[in-house]
Amino acid sequence: MERPHKDRSAVFSGFRALGLYSNHLAHVLRFHKKHREFYVLTAVGQCFHTYNVKKLGIVAVSNALPEDISSLAADRMLVYAAYGKLISAFAKNKEVVHTYTGHQADVHLLLPFGDHLISVDKDNAVIIWDVESEDTYLQISYDKASFEVSALMHPSTYLNKILFGSSQGSLQLWNIKSNKLLFTFPGWASAVTVLQQTPAVDVVGVGLASGQIIIHNIRFDETLMKFQQDWGPVTALSFRTDRHPIMASGSPIGHIGLWDLEEKKLVSQMRDAHTTAIAGLTFLQNEPLLITNGADNAIRVWIFDVAGGDGRLLRHRTGHSAPPKKIQHNDQSGINILSAGQDGTLQSFSTVHERFNKSLGHGTLNKTRAKKKGVTHDTAKLPAITTFASGCLNDVDLCLISPNSGMLAIALDDFTVHILDMETRRAVRRFSGHRGQINDMTFSPDGRWLITASMDCAIRTWDLPSGSLVDCFLVDAAAVSLSMSPTGNFLASSHVDGLGIYLWSNNTLCSMVSLRPLPADYEPTVIMLPGTCPSKDTEEEEVLDADSSEMLEYISPAQLDEHLVTLSLLPDSRWKNLLHLDIIKDITNPPPKLPKAAPFFIPTIPGLVPQFALPTTPSEDQSKVVNFGVLVQKSTFYLQLENALDNSSYEEPVKLLRELGPSAIEIELRALSPDMGGEVRVMQSFLKMISSILQSKRDFDLAQAYLALFLKVRYEQSADVYLFTFPCNCTYHFYINLTQ
Repeated sequence: MERPHKDRSAVFSGFRALGLYSNHLAHVLRFHKKHREFYVLTAVGQCFHTYNVKKLGIVAVSNALPEDISSLAADRMLVYAAYGKLISAFAKNKEVVHTYTGHQADVHLLLPFGDHLISVDKDNAVIIWDVESEDTYLQISYDKASFEVSALMHPSTYLNKILFGSSQGSLQLWNIKSNKLLFTFPGWASAVTVLQQTPAVDVVGVGLASGQIIIHNIRFDETLMKFQQDWGPVTALSFRTDRHPIMASGSPIGHIGLWDLEEKKLVSQMRDAHTTAIAGLTFLQNEPLLITNGADNAIRVWIFDVAGGDGRLLRHRTGHSAPPKKIQHNDQSGINILSAGQDGTLQSFSTVHERFNKSLGHGTLNKTRAKKKGVTHDTAKLPAITTFASGCLNDVDLCLISPNSGMLAIALDDFTVHILDMETRRAVRRFSGHRGQINDMTFSPDGRWLITASMDCAIRTWDLPSGSLVDCFLVDAAAVSLSMSPTGNFLASSHVDGLGIYLWSNNTLCSMVSLRPLPADYEPTVIMLPGTCPSKDTEEEEVLDADSSEMLEYISPAQLDEHLVTLSLLPDSRWKNLLHLDIIKDITNPPPKLPKAAPFFIPTIPGLVPQFALPTTPSEDQSKVVNFGVLVQKSTFYLQLENALDNSSYEEPVKLLRELGPSAIEIELRALSPDMGGEVRVMQSFLKMISSILQSKRDFDLAQAYLALFLKVRYEQSADVYLFTFPCNCTYHFYINLTQ
């Protein structure tokens, strides 16, 4: 029996987080050559997610890092994540295989470059790493006052060359192999925010803090065209490669501009693509698809298949863009959790699969105006939701009624909780111990526990019958809402400044847990919030080949155990009526037609003298029995039985019989008899095949049916069958005279 430990909770264990998809970092796009499929990676706190673009189904979740990810990049083999002063390289989108140490400040820029990795920290130090050895290949020091690195890229077809952009507006082209500065571009008097390769060689797109977009030829230092974005600094750039000269630019207010590079003008606007800044946008190679993500916790895929160049939303994964303040299980199954956030939306999250998540939208006082202008521009939209009730009104502005026990829990300003019996209208319990304002409470389904959360970052479990505290643990951020599932298997919580909903599994359902009262001097420790996938020790190893958007199909082995008898799982019509084929034929075949009546006149022999024709009699030396042995050819089944006499392998004939229908099986068994052109040794081979099936203890029903039909056919052909059947270790003993 487990006992409470100071380093964890005795009752609850972190299971997973719901509703987390993206943060303020730009996504990373990868192409898997074997699968011929694109994958998009997004950073979420201390880990990153991998989604397939085809369905936006989550494929993998990386192991958590000690700190939040500050930069994300990837090449063909590895994914690189910077956190603090360190950089980790992940294999299979999950496991850390390399760690790079050497920066003296936080890393904020990463660029994979062949067998090397380029990183830039906040002190303006540039380090080029050898990926495999983790050694420093080259280090470049910049004067932060004259050239502060703000962006970097590798120009296509430029061997060993990297282009750096600065906050001062200038650009520098370096050869990192020879450690030489090749050229300095004066810039356009504004900080460089984005550097992006265009489909044309030697031409790059430069996004500036002033909102300008420069299409520049770095080979001849020539500006080809300029665009002005009116929504603030350029946050991202991408170019279509499907024979449409379109460039997309992102803005800090969530708008996306689409620019025609041939006509050199703005052709379309995708307003409010995100509610926050566009963190990243990428056109898929040779496809009319655009992937965007932002700090509003959303990933969206847009398709350009309509006239005018506008993109329509194809698929998306969205959660709350502001922390949820109230969560509650919606039904008795405990599968769906309703959540109301400070963003004003009401959403439903599924604990089974994210494809069942639903957004119930943003409330408004004027639905007609909202439909015309949209909720974003609606002046009559409702403010953020503070609380709601679903199903029974049992939760009411810190009062909670237990529907099963009739107990009322009331939280007071002195950080205590009082339990009132609704029938006797008396206070029966008083719980104290919280050191901050109590934010929310929830009862267990049986009404035995009351779970409370307060601003002191503690989640406490109180046992009502004993009136004692039986479990307590701390979290990094105070929980603002709690909800226990009606089935009692999960506790859901939402936290201050957190966008997700966190699930905690109930340990008492799967193991014996000691619920002794905690001592008065018990000091709980902080427990990390669960990640976006089950804990490492309970989940199976995932690889990129798996697609979590669809459940894996269980494939049963051919034989569960050598001591068990396995049936064939074939339809009953394939074997169950083998002994009754004659009856079935009589029922299904139409009755024979009656012969025509005899002629009125007796037939005569033609000639001059009339003579009556006598009935013909067959000659005595002519046999009525046809020798089928001359006419019948050997079937494939017959030949396989012959071959099995030499190699003792009966897999092929058994496989063939499984594919035949009842009538065809009867024909094959009749053809084994010497009267039908067969041989005694082939009949013996058939019996050995039946014996091998019985010994393998597989297809037991087929073996019984085939043997019964064989004995019936042999009995009809020759009455020399003497059958004695009795079970003995799943085999049958029979005696048949096969000498004739």
